[in-house]
Amino acid sequence: MIRKLGDWDLAEDAVQDAFAVALERWPKDGVPDNPAAWIATTARNKAIDRLRRRRVLEEKKVMLPEPSDSDDLDESGDSIPDDRLRLIFTCCHPALAPEAQVALTLRTLGGLATPEIARAFLVAEPTMGQRISRAKGKIRDARIPYEVPADERLPERLPAVLAALYLIFNEGYLATESDAVIRRELSAEAIRLARVLAQLMPDEAEALGLLALMLLHDSRRETRVDPAGDLVLLEDQDRSRWDAEEIAEGIFVLERALRLGPPGRYVLQAAIAAEHTRAPTPKETDWARIAHLYELLGQSSPGPVVELNRAVAVAMSEGPESGLELMDTLEGLERYHLLHSARADLLRRLDRTAEAREAYERALDLTANPAERAFIERRLAGLR
Repeated sequence: MIRKLGDWDLAEDAVQDAFAVALERWPKDGVPDNPAAWIATTARNKAIDRLRRRRVLEEKKVMLPEPSDSDDLDESGDSIPDDRLRLIFTCCHPALAPEAQVALTLRTLGGLATPEIARAFLVAEPTMGQRISRAKGKIRDARIPYEVPADERLPERLPAVLAALYLIFNEGYLATESDAVIRRELSAEAIRLARVLAQLMPDEAEALGLLALMLLHDSRRETRVDPAGDLVLLEDQDRSRWDAEEIAEGIFVLERALRLGPPGRYVLQAAIAAEHTRAPTPKETDWARIAHLYELLGQSSPGPVVELNRAVAVAMSEGPESGLELMDTLEGLERYHLLHSARADLLRRLDRTAEAREAYERALDLTANPAERAFIERRLAGLR
């Protein structure tokens, strides 16, 4: 609908109208033979109704082809990029500000709410809402085409596309607001699109690196929560239950990426994830190697979150005092709950109980996910 209408908000409203009609009619009339085509046709008609109500149908000269049962609904997963990948490349048009490109992709394709996106960018919710609204308006007013660009123009959009896919995956891997820790549908969709992208750009090391990174993280999915839905730390996970096929595929894709040239941010992160999967037990993890990889990552893609992860690796390899010293120099993460929970853990190990309690309480204030909150509350109870 976005491709046909060229108007983000109108398309979203029309599709919501169509689902509302479906909720009313399908229980009485039965589900259509092709539900997706029914939604598409109904949404198209609802869009025309909305335009007529605004009395601007003739002015806008919106030409809408009659949709068939198969119109734009091919989900066969062949090598031709589908509508979702076209949507990503539209969102990541270079005419938009970089942060707006990723935010709009997360909002429209990832289905993330504005508060979730704001957390991912560590900014206030109203600020993020304004960015998304401006990006939609610019695509509409500049008539930015809904398409995957020509091959020679793909690389200029690749960094934003990769960033958007990774944030969608991350929201699935550790939901910020959902009652569930893991949103499987988001992680699965991000991996699917990363596969399509890797097929589209097989010589781009970072596209391969991102796919490898997702696969290696996803291989641990089933062990990250216990039967009660509580978080299980990496060191406590049952490694025999990690998905061996995903690990093997991730390592294979990573090795392909490494052969293409100097590693970038996603290849380095995949290499870090591979170190965890290679260790038979937590004690055999090569934390010094991981700390070195984070150091390389900080050189190519500097940022406070990278430095936080390096500090954790240093704490594991050299001791909690060394890690805490690094963490206390970080800036820009005051509202990032994982900084405070990581500091709290190191303080707990150093028997600095009062400071650990204060850090855990700060992390609790900044955490929305119920499972994460329950984990922090258990740590606080242990201190008491």
